[in-house]
Amino acid sequence: MMNRRDLIRGAAVAIPGSVALSMLSAKWAFAEGVDDFDGPVDVLNYALTLEYLEAEFYRQGNEAGLAEGRAADYLSTIQTDEEAHVMALQDTIAQLGGTAVPAPQVDFGQAFGSLESYLETAYTFENLGVQAYLGAAPALFQQKELLSAAASIFGVEARHAAIIANLQEKAAEGGVYQGAVETPADRSTVLQAASPFIVAARTY
Repeated sequence: MMNRRDLIRGAAVAIPGSVALSMLSAKWAFAEGVDDFDGPVDVLNYALTLEYLEAEFYRQGNEAGLAEGRAADYLSTIQTDEEAHVMALQDTIAQLGGTAVPAPQVDFGQAFGSLESYLETAYTFENLGVQAYLGAAPALFQQKELLSAAASIFGVEARHAAIIANLQEKAAEGGVYQGAVETPADRSTVLQAASPFIVAARTY
């Protein structure tokens, strides 16, 4: 039986620079239309695709050398967290007897043109991650251990979003946090928000 530690035991993992950019025929896990997940592996692959996107985003952004001091330290730590999420989700999928989807081919456009655009795109990704995990949570309702583990990653994504907002000096209400409760997002909403950065089409 899977437990919380199995999913969140991630350590600092070096993801090669080609993890998202070299897979020209990659398929990706965002499904169109309804949120009828085909079991827990499908849910985890959905989460994995977003974690691929975030991990590669921070790798490229931090390599660009836009941040210094405190901001650079935070962004480096967030990258390590996202890479750990990728590895933990891949391992969990394998332990469940599933196959992890490959990383999508991505293009972040002008996101790294300045520190301001890097942080604003990071802010978008982190809040998208929070909403995606919350939106997918009901699909894991019968998998209590996995639900608890996914919730622990959800919490980290929310903290990342708050850190980024603080670096941007955003207001508390509507900036650092999004109100008294978080708002979930379904797969079609997540897809619409993430699709500008994903250039490889699904192949299944």
